[in-house]
Amino acid sequence: MNDELKSVGDEARQMLRGLRLGILSTLSKKLGGYPFGSLTPYVVDHTGCPVILISTIAEHTKNIEADPRVSLLVHEQHDDAQANARLTVVGQASRMSDQDSLKERYLRFYPNARGYFDTHDFFFYRITPEHVRYIGGFGKIHWLNTRSLVTEVAPIAEQESGILAHMNADHQENLRHYCQLLHGSTPAQVEMIGIDQDGFDVRADGKMLRFTFAQLVTDAQAARLALVDLARQAREKLATP
Repeated sequence: MNDELKSVGDEARQMLRGLRLGILSTLSKKLGGYPFGSLTPYVVDHTGCPVILISTIAEHTKNIEADPRVSLLVHEQHDDAQANARLTVVGQASRMSDQDSLKERYLRFYPNARGYFDTHDFFFYRITPEHVRYIGGFGKIHWLNTRSLVTEVAPIAEQESGILAHMNADHQENLRHYCQLLHGSTPAQVEMIGIDQDGFDVRADGKMLRFTFAQLVTDAQAARLALVDLARQAREKLATP
């Protein structure tokens, strides 16, 4: 992969991680294969694959069980729709064999979904990318290798819960400084809800904010160095008159 495509691939992966809602297209079992679109929340797991939580009674779930080929379209939401960046992940959706490993991560992003698990008919499905189409703006149109999105699981996946607990217990001030530095907000309530190789997510006064690392972070030690450096940048910037 040349440097240009690698850069575009990084953009696409960051976009997928930074957004939370997409249009899921399945092949309709009821309508003989017509495309069927659904608005679907998602999270990205530590391999870079989108994961959706869907009910067995939903039309899109019935479609997936009959034919697992799907696409997920995510896009920026600004005034000029045609100028917005958008990403289409085409692949296979399959029910995850382990329904517990992702539950707490999903609920950190979507706490209101906790009641879904009481109904016993909601399950996690992972979308494994086979083709990736990224439009970054006018004239910036690419088919990308799936390696742009999918990575090997790094140690930070197992260390995520510990990092979150530490940051939320001991570094509330730093979290607020991150929000001021990179998002121009000064939240009263702030909580880190996710961290991965590409960055981390914070809920600030109920709004989810995404922060991107300058380079891939694969373990807790690398995350600590990146977060300390970001805190230093924030202090220096905020101290400047």
